[in-house]
Amino acid sequence: MTHYSLNDITRPSGGFAMLAVDQREAMRLMFVAAGAKAPVADQVLTDFKVNAARILSPYASAILVDQQFCYRQIVEQQAIAKNCAMIVAADEFIPGNGIPVDSVVIDKNVDPQQVRENGGKALKLLVLWRSDEDPQQRLEMVKEFNQRCHAHGLLSIIEPVVRPPRRGDKFDREQAIIDAAKELGDSGADLYKVEMPLSGRGSQAELLRASQHLNEHIHMPWVILSSGVDEKLFPRAVSVAMTAGASGFLAGRAVWSSVVGLPDTELMLRDISAPKLQRLGDIVDEMMARRR
Repeated sequence: MTHYSLNDITRPSGGFAMLAVDQREAMRLMFVAAGAKAPVADQVLTDFKVNAARILSPYASAILVDQQFCYRQIVEQQAIAKNCAMIVAADEFIPGNGIPVDSVVIDKNVDPQQVRENGGKALKLLVLWRSDEDPQQRLEMVKEFNQRCHAHGLLSIIEPVVRPPRRGDKFDREQAIIDAAKELGDSGADLYKVEMPLSGRGSQAELLRASQHLNEHIHMPWVILSSGVDEKLFPRAVSVAMTAGASGFLAGRAVWSSVVGLPDTELMLRDISAPKLQRLGDIVDEMMARRR
């Protein structure tokens, strides 16, 4: 059995320009925020995701899909471009305390063997990081996830996302991102997907310092996500993070959130989202060229 390598999900430059369409209830809320009548039907989300895959995957090195709304449909419709790899989210989101994702477990309904047979190259796991929850439990979950991936020759991508502690209200997001990296940055995964320091705001020098500090604690290739970053600031965030040691991005909102809920989704994805993704890909290639 061949084991996939990171080269299977990068651009020819060696950088990652990956698109995420695995948002679940968060995407439903985005449709409501854009003026759609609640409750937004599952089919609305599925249609958007399949369209995004078909129209945007030619410009991405990989695309991250979810089992709940679009994995099966995207495979059946062969919606992913040949030059783009498929990554499947293998995390089950458990709602609670009024939020769509209060805790996360490995989704055992995602069959790694089947993912491989369907052409998938990697699985992704969201890891919620809270300072007052058991680090051992998180490490055990990541270890089990890595084993599930590697036993089937798939790549393992982890996505630690920080949350305020369960108890008390003291929360330093920037410190939490560093602490999560210290804990999980050498956990045996193949790729680390991380929140952008300072949410991409601040001066170039501040962002670079914060990103370099993060880089010191991640002992595997890493990419940034776009949630929480103003989409206008995201291109700069990619450039700064890569200057500090990142190898690209795995992002959804910065590419397609502005077209959610608009009429004629396909046209909007083509005219608005595709150029954004192309530009981000160009930045990745430029930054990788500077390393040579």
